Amino acid sequence: MNVNGERLREDIEANASFGEIDVEEGQGRTVFAGTEPNQRARDRFVERLEQAGLDVRVDPVGNIAGRWSPPGADGDPIATGSHLDSVPEGGIFDGPLGVYGALEAVRTIQNAEIEPTHPLEVVCFTEEEGQRFAGGTLGSSVAAGSRSAESALQLTDDTGTTLETALLEIGYNGTDRVDAAAWDAWVELHIEQGERLETADVPVGVVTTITGITHCEVTIDGEANHAGTTAMDERADALSAAGEFIVEFERIARERSSAEPTAVGTVGTIDAEPNATNIVPGWVEMSLDIRSIEYDSIDEMVDRARRSLDRIATERNVSTGFEREFDVRPVSMDERCREVAHSTCEAAGIETLEMHSGAFHDTMHVASVTDGGLLFAPSRNGVSHSPREWTDWSDCSVATQALAETLVSLAT
Repeated sequence: MNVNGERLREDIEANASFGEIDVEEGQGRTVFAGTEPNQRARDRFVERLEQAGLDVRVDPVGNIAGRWSPPGADGDPIATGSHLDSVPEGGIFDGPLGVYGALEAVRTIQNAEIEPTHPLEVVCFTEEEGQRFAGGTLGSSVAAGSRSAESALQLTDDTGTTLETALLEIGYNGTDRVDAAAWDAWVELHIEQGERLETADVPVGVVTTITGITHCEVTIDGEANHAGTTAMDERADALSAAGEFIVEFERIARERSSAEPTAVGTVGTIDAEPNATNIVPGWVEMSLDIRSIEYDSIDEMVDRARRSLDRIATERNVSTGFEREFDVRPVSMDERCREVAHSTCEAAGIETLEMHSGAFHDTMHVASVTDGGLLFAPSRNGVSHSPREWTDWSDCSVATQALAETLVSLAT
């Protein structure tokens, strides 16, 4: 089998024009679920599926699936794909490589006149990035049954528009079913969004585990007061308390990371009020992002952060709040999918590297209901969610070849 690298590049570059933004360096796009750029990206994808002879269906939350069912393919489908939405000012490979790499893999298998015993399904999930509705991986959560389509459709964006309305406006509120539990296996291709493959000079990563993620909201209530007339020992400065907590939380994360390297912790946002130069800050809200492939590590960092906040509250005469708002356990990739990926790549002369994923992916949901696998392509300098995100076209082709080899082995 030989992947058509030029055709794959053409597809990704054409998709990059939807929601394209002007940037000084690189190539960027902004494509939120249910918007006009998202509609154009979907329309082209459906057209390309149909040109390849795939039967297309769309479910109520806008998930798109194209199925190739050659004669004799009467087993449960083998599915592959990713997403076409983006973060604000994102890159052109995050998601589209997995969608169009999946389509190119199927076209490659068709051209090789291979006769699979399982249908092959190419999937585009809705709202993976979570920039307009919900917190991400919305479409895959519905396909996997962890969220109902009815509840997803009632989610609203910042303007009060529901997902249902947004999908109706672009013509992608379908009536078909995309059921991940009906697949015999699932394999997603994605860019790494890190530097491990590039550093090791290896073209394909085979993921062992997708990290668990916890988000916490921290609030600190002090007392807003005049910055000039309030003595230092009379202050209940919420922002100074927050600064102490941030430094201590970083220490907590570093200490845990020294024992378990996949453990990371980030204070990602902070808001302070009244946010004026001449007023002692009276209120602060922060968000924490805590990740690890070991759930015990996540629990430990959460517990230590909570205890640190309690100590600061006592010492600084402020009141605090700590809420664990979002919590997803680590997900291991299926051994069958991993072994097939390694063995077929070795036979094809493609070197692979086992690694974990520190980022969230649709595969997390799908792997809860069927055998799931995840392959990575190298990211230059580890940059992603940025117009400077880049994966060499030759690396895109090699990774797609690895995906095709894996799909053939699973489907025959």
